Amino acid sequence: MAIDPVCGMSVDEKSGLRVTKEGREYYFCSRGCMEKFLKENNMEGETCVSCIADNSGKWYRNKTLMVSTVLVMLTAASYSVSFLSSFRESLFMYLSRIWWAVILGLLLGGVIDYYIPREYISHVLSKPKKRTIFYSVVLGFLMSACSHGILALSIQLYKKGASVPAVVAFLLAAPWANFPLTIMLLGFFGLKALYIIFSAILIAVITGLAYQYLESRGKIETNPNTESTDDAFSLSGDIRSRMKNSRMSAAGLRKGISGVIKGSVSLSNMVLWWILIGVGLASLAAAYIPQPVFQHYIGPSFLGLMVTLALATVLEVCSEGTAPLAFEIYRQTGALGNVFVFLMAGVVTDYTEIGLIWSNIGRRAAIYLPLITVPQVVLLGVLANIIF
Repeated sequence: MAIDPVCGMSVDEKSGLRVTKEGREYYFCSRGCMEKFLKENNMEGETCVSCIADNSGKWYRNKTLMVSTVLVMLTAASYSVSFLSSFRESLFMYLSRIWWAVILGLLLGGVIDYYIPREYISHVLSKPKKRTIFYSVVLGFLMSACSHGILALSIQLYKKGASVPAVVAFLLAAPWANFPLTIMLLGFFGLKALYIIFSAILIAVITGLAYQYLESRGKIETNPNTESTDDAFSLSGDIRSRMKNSRMSAAGLRKGISGVIKGSVSLSNMVLWWILIGVGLASLAAAYIPQPVFQHYIGPSFLGLMVTLALATVLEVCSEGTAPLAFEIYRQTGALGNVFVFLMAGVVTDYTEIGLIWSNIGRRAAIYLPLITVPQVVLLGVLANIIF
C-alpha cells in the first residue's frame, strides 16, 4: 500500500491514480488529491500516467454512500418493523444534534484547505518542541465544534503539515476544553465544571508530550505532509505580503467560495463515512440499552467507573449532545468522577476517532491513543470521586 502525498491516506497501488515526478511515483486516493498535487508542484499541464483502471469516481465505490444506504434502509424498515422504531428515533436525535457541527467542521476545513498555505501549519504546529503542544491545545480551546465536527478540521491540519503529536493534542482539547462548552458545563455543574475543563486540558498536554517522545523514538508515524520552513521565516510578514498582493474582486470571491466548497467536499469524502458509522452504532446503543442500567450500575465506585468507561466508548457522539446526559448521571449518582470519565472516555476511546487516525495517520498512532489516555482518565475520575 502506498501513501497519498496530499491527504496521507493509504492507497491501493492498483487504483490507477499514479503520477511520476522526477523519477518517483506518487499514488492518490482520489482525483481531487491528484489534481491538488499537480497544482502544488506546478504540474497542472500533466495528467495521470496510469488512469485506465481508475474507478475512484464511481458512485458505487463511495463509502459515505454505502453507510448512508444502510442507515436509510434501517430507517425505512423501522416504519413497518416496530422493533426498529427506537433505533430510528435515536438516529434522528443524534443527527439533529450533530449536523451543524459536522457541517461547520467541514467548512472550516475547506477554508483552511484553500486559504492557509501548508507552510504556515508546518511552521507553527510541526516543530518537535513543547510549545507546539501548548499551541495546539490553545487552538483547540478556541474551537466551537464538537468532537465529530472537529474530526474534519483535525485531519485538515494534518494534511497541512501539523505534526502527529500536535494533531492528537488538538483533537483531545477541542471537544471538552473549548470555550462554548465551558459555559455549558458551568451551567450544569457550577464551579465543579472547572475540574472537568482543567483535567481535559491536562490530559491533552500530557498526551501530546507523550506522542512527541514516541515520535522522537520512531515509535509512531510521522507526517509526510510537513514542509520544512526556514527558521527566519516570518509568519506575520508573509501574511502582510500576501494581503498586499491580493485584490478584492467578484471573480476572486467566486473563486474563493468555489475553492472552499471543493475542499470541504474532498474532506467529507474522507471523514463523513466514519462519522455516520459512529452515529449508527451510538443510535443502536441508545435504543437498546435500558435506561435503568445507567442509573443502577454507574455508581461512585471503581466498578462504576469501569462500566461508565465501557458505555462511553459506544455512546459518545457529540460533546454538546452528551453534556445533558452527563448531568443526568451526576443528578442520579452524585459521582462527578463518573461524569468526567463519561465525557472524556467517549473522546479517547471513540471508535470513530481511533478509526480515523488509523486510516489517515497510522495504526501505531491510533493504538497509542487509548493506551496513553485511558489510565489518565480513570485516575482523574477516581480523584474526582474522592474530592467531591
